[in-house]
Amino acid sequence: MNPNQTVSVIFWCYKSRESNGKAPLMCRITYNCERVQFGIRCSVNPKMWINELGMVKGINAEAKEINGKLDSIRREIMKHYNMMMAMDQFISAATLKATYFGVEEKHKGLIEIFQYHNDQMKELIGIDVVKATHTKFATVLSKLVSFLKKEKNLKEISLKDLDHKFITDFEYYLKAKEGIGHNTTMKYIRNVKKVTNMALANDWISKNPFGNFKCSWKKVIREILSNEELIELANKDFEMERLSEVRDIFLFCCYTGYAFIDVEKLTKNDLVIGIDGGKWIYTNRKKTGNSSNVPLLPPAMEILEKYKEHSYCELTGKLLPVKSNQKMNAYLKEIAILCKITKPLTMHIARHTFATTVTLSNGVPIETVSKLLGHTKLQTTQIYAQVLENKVSYDMNILKDKMFSTKNDEIILNEAK
Repeated sequence: MNPNQTVSVIFWCYKSRESNGKAPLMCRITYNCERVQFGIRCSVNPKMWINELGMVKGINAEAKEINGKLDSIRREIMKHYNMMMAMDQFISAATLKATYFGVEEKHKGLIEIFQYHNDQMKELIGIDVVKATHTKFATVLSKLVSFLKKEKNLKEISLKDLDHKFITDFEYYLKAKEGIGHNTTMKYIRNVKKVTNMALANDWISKNPFGNFKCSWKKVIREILSNEELIELANKDFEMERLSEVRDIFLFCCYTGYAFIDVEKLTKNDLVIGIDGGKWIYTNRKKTGNSSNVPLLPPAMEILEKYKEHSYCELTGKLLPVKSNQKMNAYLKEIAILCKITKPLTMHIARHTFATTVTLSNGVPIETVSKLLGHTKLQTTQIYAQVLENKVSYDMNILKDKMFSTKNDEIILNEAK
């Protein structure tokens, strides 16, 4: 609590509400730029009100009675203010008003404000929020409700009761009882932190419960396909058309870096002639809104040509006949079995494969890869980018050629050539 913050109590005449020659008097409490006001059940002739002094003009009995009431209200509010300061309690204009009327302010609850946050976010879907983000926050809210019910036997918890222990208990519950991994648990807790930060900004809570809690992250090895696996996948003949289509869309993502949500919305209008005279795809990433302009590699162009006259593409104007994410991933499991690929194929592995096997491993600078992926930070690209052993070998062979080439009877070290 800042001791330099001050409270003010003023009275004013609500002249626009004048009736039968009298207007009601109002009290306004201001604290830390926040103010509340209320009627004091007293009316005066507006002509008798001294606005600068906040009092009634005159020394008659009525004026004395009203001015005495105003002084009494001011003293009572200031008494509560001084008591709350001495007890180091949370103070706001609203709490001062509540204590004056003898009503304890209703503290907002975590579930209440989390739902408020999610409701606002839902209304912004398609404006500056994607549906997937709202879904993530809705999931966290459901986990909080479950945690309170199962572990605390509560339906709600007041914001003022949030503390470090509550957060660590929630962390333990997610990991031990829900079986959720460390990094996903941290993402859930980070979303809770965002909501409590909103509460802090709105003065609904006086102390940051995350003051001593730090979200930590464990490094994850991301699955990718090797070049050999890409070739095996491309050369495989499938009897079922649906598997062939899903395989082609997956390979298209491997050669463009698109995530499912981005490839699903590609239309023929996104296909343009780029600065080099070749065919590019110009889009904005659905997740971040950042531009992601990708020059098409030959395998990606072949796939687009293959589906140019596909009935679904002609009907919808889409570039590829993309199914739902759930179906795509389900069919990819079948494809993995048929191609004897032991890695868990998902649409997002295609994006990792593009970042690593297709681009970085072939000497494309990480800054270029970051631009192709539509990332805002290079650090995000580094998470995707694993340096493969064959790239290390390739770079070291170049180093050997430069440092140990034959000249003036020097020893030949690169005998493999």
